[in-house]
Amino acid sequence: MKKLSMLFAFGLTTVLATGCATNGGSMGGGSDDYATVVSEAKAEIGKAKKMGGEWRDSGKFLKEAEKAAKDGDMDKAMKLAKKARFQGQAGQQQATAEKNAGPWLF
Repeated sequence: MKKLSMLFAFGLTTVLATGCATNGGSMGGGSDDYATVVSEAKAEIGKAKKMGGEWRDSGKFLKEAEKAAKDGDMDKAMKLAKKARFQGQAGQQQATAEKNAGPWLF
């Protein structure tokens, strides 16, 4: 069981690292406009959810970003919105990579 857990962790790390490498070294868009980043984050999280790959904290980060923007802390809001967008994109990649995953028969 420990070998299987280590193999899964290695595979997930490889998938995410490959995804970042094929995306110019980082996930995310080039936009620095808060409203655009939030819109992109919502879209990416929605796609991940449809694929069954929504990450646990992505919605939480988006809510915290909106609260920070409302309070006037735009640096924190942008950081959290970008983190939510990343999680949406990474969730999609993870769902795609694990689409045909199943039990291993040794």
